[in-house]
Amino acid sequence: MFSTLPPRILRDATAGTGDNPFGDLPEWDLSDLYSDQDAPELERDLNWLENACADFAQTYQGKLADLDAAGMLDCVLAYEKIEMIGGRIMSFAGLRYYQQTTDADRAQFFQNCQEQITVFTAPLVFFSLEVNRIDDAVLDGWFAGNADLARYRPVFDRLRAMRPYQLSDELEQFLHDKSSVGASAWNTLFDETVAGLMFTVNGEERGLEATANLLTEHDRATRQAASEEIARVLGENIKIFARVHNTLAKEKAIEDQWRSMPTPQTGRHLSNHVEPEVVEALRDAVVDAYPRLSHRYYELKRKWLGLDRMQVWDRNAPLPMEDDTLVNWPEAEKIVMDAYADFDPRMAEIAKPFFTDGWIDAGVKPGKAPGAFAHPTVTDAHPYVMLNYLGKPRDVMTLAHELGHGVHQVLAADQGEMLSSTPLTLAETASVFGEMLTFRKLLSEAKTPEEKKVMLAGKVEDMINTVVRQIAFYDFECKLHEARAEGELTPDDINTLWMSVQAQSLGEAFDFMPGYETFWSYIPHFVHSPFYVYAYAFGDGLVNALYAVYEEGDADFQEKYFEMLKAGGSKHHKELLAPFGLDASDPNFWAKGLSMIEGFIDELEAME
Repeated sequence: MFSTLPPRILRDATAGTGDNPFGDLPEWDLSDLYSDQDAPELERDLNWLENACADFAQTYQGKLADLDAAGMLDCVLAYEKIEMIGGRIMSFAGLRYYQQTTDADRAQFFQNCQEQITVFTAPLVFFSLEVNRIDDAVLDGWFAGNADLARYRPVFDRLRAMRPYQLSDELEQFLHDKSSVGASAWNTLFDETVAGLMFTVNGEERGLEATANLLTEHDRATRQAASEEIARVLGENIKIFARVHNTLAKEKAIEDQWRSMPTPQTGRHLSNHVEPEVVEALRDAVVDAYPRLSHRYYELKRKWLGLDRMQVWDRNAPLPMEDDTLVNWPEAEKIVMDAYADFDPRMAEIAKPFFTDGWIDAGVKPGKAPGAFAHPTVTDAHPYVMLNYLGKPRDVMTLAHELGHGVHQVLAADQGEMLSSTPLTLAETASVFGEMLTFRKLLSEAKTPEEKKVMLAGKVEDMINTVVRQIAFYDFECKLHEARAEGELTPDDINTLWMSVQAQSLGEAFDFMPGYETFWSYIPHFVHSPFYVYAYAFGDGLVNALYAVYEEGDADFQEKYFEMLKAGGSKHHKELLAPFGLDASDPNFWAKGLSMIEGFIDELEAME
């Protein structure tokens, strides 16, 4: 409850400090949440939340099964308001913290909010436990007799999916009470450690974002120096990263064992509302396609770069014919907004306030969290997008991606606090679709074959990073949790697991420098949300199949698309995809999505 922020994807093309050549980059205006950490409205809401949680427990604990439909609706609405206020507080604290994670005052405020809200909401633990003890017949009767309550059926279905894994009331209360000093505390340690790392390349000290950005430079010596410096610094800190991963994996294993979860992945599948066999079909389809996707593409790239063997610092290198022109912020805004408007003017209209009203924080600043994300906050406010914008073409695609999330979150907000949140497998739909719209527009405007080649190659690399790399990450996580079940893992143990998926996924074109084995350590998904990463591959495959339907000329596509986004988390993926004639449980679905990537590689090969 009241999660602060979604996991962030670390993109390779980010970084840079000093004077900004990109124009005035926007910063967040968090006053739509609270004006300051000392705002009287914040103190008011904290006091309200403490009293509301206590009142809720006094009114409803031990009585849910005796309510009628109208009484249960009142209960749900009261719970939803509590989620709204708690979510507003934690959104403000979290966003403010991620702007400068190294600031002690912000970190203290964030932790204090977490601890206070954990205490305040402790009386609410009974709610899901009692809901799961209500007879199915009683629930069905409520939903049949009250349409307003029936709208919340997906919420009840998700709660009741956990019934087989529910612990006693006392143990559930214990897990809730210790949450702020459990996984979330290790998450904070990880975030602060990564944000505080400094790297010296060519005599200049930089943070992770700035150093990772050098991996996309034309000069190979610079890329090599950056890679080796990342390896050096991660190696110096590898013990603390290994401790974080060992502790979190063991904590998860203990809780999973008590809950009788059949696999470490079960909890993620349940929260994503996706069947394990669908995820395995996706994983198997991607792994089977490695030779047709990443292996084939990187062999092409090896030839373009004129290398006998590629090193890891060549993976995201620009092509020789690619220029170093940076895209300033106004131009990036125009590119993305034009692509959105070409698809449907309504999409651009929804996106507009992100640029005009302080809903984006774009600049790279000391202590700022790395990567990019879109956070929905609460449904009576609006989302906020975080970027680390440095003018690379991939940064423009990141803007298109995160803005897609923002549009999705705005459209889903009408579902209310308990139904707006989209499972991770569907949360990437609008973001990846926004990227595709932007890419297709830019590709259609390419003036030369070389420009088209550079754009196609960039898109293929992004898709490989989204599909191949994320499934390799998923396999690494599966191996990590399986190995941790046998005992404590040394840093070298984890390094070995990491390397076991790298050659398989990237192919024979690569050699791997000493130190690359530590590159697992800065990836936030493994810490913040175990097994999250397959959602990226799921989203990319889904959007590729969806975009194929769009290209086929479905006259009602835009209306169907907007209805899908407006649904938020109120429908299962089968329901959402059915209007488009798609079904993610069909193995051919994934083949359809992967064939788009293959088609782009076919085009690149034909240009040779």
